Amino acid sequence: MRVITGSARGRRLKTPDNYDIRPTTDNVKESVFNILQFDVEGRRVLDLFAGTGQLGIEALSRGAAGAVFVDSDRTAVQIVKDNLKICALEGTVLCTDALSYLNSCGRFDLIFIDPPYDSGLYDEVLHTINAVDRLSEGGIMVVEARRETPLPDMEAPYRKVKEYRYGKVKICTYTKGSSL
Repeated sequence: MRVITGSARGRRLKTPDNYDIRPTTDNVKESVFNILQFDVEGRRVLDLFAGTGQLGIEALSRGAAGAVFVDSDRTAVQIVKDNLKICALEGTVLCTDALSYLNSCGRFDLIFIDPPYDSGLYDEVLHTINAVDRLSEGGIMVVEARRETPLPDMEAPYRKVKEYRYGKVKICTYTKGSSL
């Protein structure tokens, strides 16, 4: 796993020793950032269920204004901190439950959502973001799931934009307002 481009381009990221954390593949990550293209620079990013932190780190490397990394696993939190150090980047790293965090945080311009595939958290996380309005106007959410996992529509002003399929993985983008 490496940072694709930006200030930390080519830096190899630390990965877990076990499979409790499932990092996004480099091919899927590259596709996600091709979708986002010019919607990263200057944005405030939330990497929810951060794992290794690679999505938030890629965003920081590409000029995001700041990033918050949230994961409830202490090992994952330490890996994110190590990866930020490796890349000479800064971000806020929190060891907390994602839903609790969403109920108390501010708004973000770009939110990455990649919970454990079998956790059943997709509907609840998206509903919470919708209910407490955590995405800024024109903001974008990127959700990674198994290809066969149905991802819900959201209530206005949020909307599902498009689903992309990459092998066994599905990426779904949502927005608030007219982005994408």
